[in-house]
Amino acid sequence: MIDLRDPRLAAVLAWLIPGAGHLYQRRWPKAALFFICILGTFLYGMVLGECRVVYASWRPNDRRLQFVCQLGVGLPSLPAVVEWVRQRNGKPPLFGGCYRAPQVSGSTNIPDELDRLNRDNPLGWDLGTVYTMIAGLLNLLAIYDAYAGPA
Repeated sequence: MIDLRDPRLAAVLAWLIPGAGHLYQRRWPKAALFFICILGTFLYGMVLGECRVVYASWRPNDRRLQFVCQLGVGLPSLPAVVEWVRQRNGKPPLFGGCYRAPQVSGSTNIPDELDRLNRDNPLGWDLGTVYTMIAGLLNLLAIYDAYAGPA
């Protein structure tokens, strides 16, 4: 029988930083595996998408539902929420544009930043989004493992 210590705390830690819940439970190999694989997948997706694929946006012409999956990776995705709030209040970006929603013109005649990102790096943009979403969804499984233990 594995001592899961406090499963609720382990689940919160596992959400904040992939592998941290397992580290708290002294399950070292799993902690290392989840940390390296999930964060590696997330960071690789960020690199593919030129650090612009993780952002929060609920504008009518740019609803970023993918962010719901990306949020599963925890702290690495939370700067997007900070940037979303700052952007809504008209403040400059904190992270050099990374995590900030691309500018969308709202007009079909005027190309916008989102169009440019998709045009200049279509494969990287799409794959970067998918990789970061997969990392978030994989972390949900790791969170469940930290909470309920091995199946």
